[in-house]
Amino acid sequence: MDNCLAMFVFILGTCLGSFYNVCIVRYLKGESVFWPGSHCPVCKHRLSWWENIPLLSFLLLRGKCSRCKAKISWLYPCVELIAGILTLALYWKFGMGLEFFLYTILFGILIVASFIDLQSFILPDRLTLSGGILALGFSFWLPVGPKMGFLGAGSGFLVFWSIQKGYKWLKGQEGLGGGDVKLMIMLGAMVGLSGLPVLIFASAVFALLGSVFFWLQGKTIQAKTPIPYGPFLSLAAILYVLAGDVALDLFHKIL
Repeated sequence: MDNCLAMFVFILGTCLGSFYNVCIVRYLKGESVFWPGSHCPVCKHRLSWWENIPLLSFLLLRGKCSRCKAKISWLYPCVELIAGILTLALYWKFGMGLEFFLYTILFGILIVASFIDLQSFILPDRLTLSGGILALGFSFWLPVGPKMGFLGAGSGFLVFWSIQKGYKWLKGQEGLGGGDVKLMIMLGAMVGLSGLPVLIFASAVFALLGSVFFWLQGKTIQAKTPIPYGPFLSLAAILYVLAGDVALDLFHKIL
């Protein structure tokens, strides 16, 4: 791996992460992604160029607005760092080919959708459905291939739709959000039919670990406590794309 190119890819990823932050925050506030420009949400101070440098600006500003000293949310550097790491991981896995660019787009959608879901328990249709269409189209150029991609998307949707309807019929209430069902079109197209069992199993494990984390943070976890499932599904899909062979081997050994 070329070190200079790797550094460029990581910086590119953090810049994308900065844009993802805009999408996340402004969706939650019901604001336009493109207008107005970047500003402090408290005092409305318009950010200068040096206050918009991914990761570095947060450190230079010590996590506070330069004008009103309001605290800057840790969401911003976290998303930028995650985007940088995942973009670098894609470069390590696929190089700078077409697959790298296509997966970068899909990973970006998953990052934005996951952080929106974590904060609002909502997976926007504009992300899940558009992501599903893109993933199905991209499958013609991705390792999964169109046949397995379409089968994975259809099967994933049907499995989660059946779980959603079955739980509601048995319990009389929603146990799985409609956004998670729609998200499975995108994720199924990304991992293919053979990757679905690994995806479902891994996401369940991640969700269980997430519940433990919430408990350790002092939040009561009860049987009816809602937990956003989209981020765990997305994490499982991302890891499968990056290490599918290892994941399949491990899955078969466990079972």
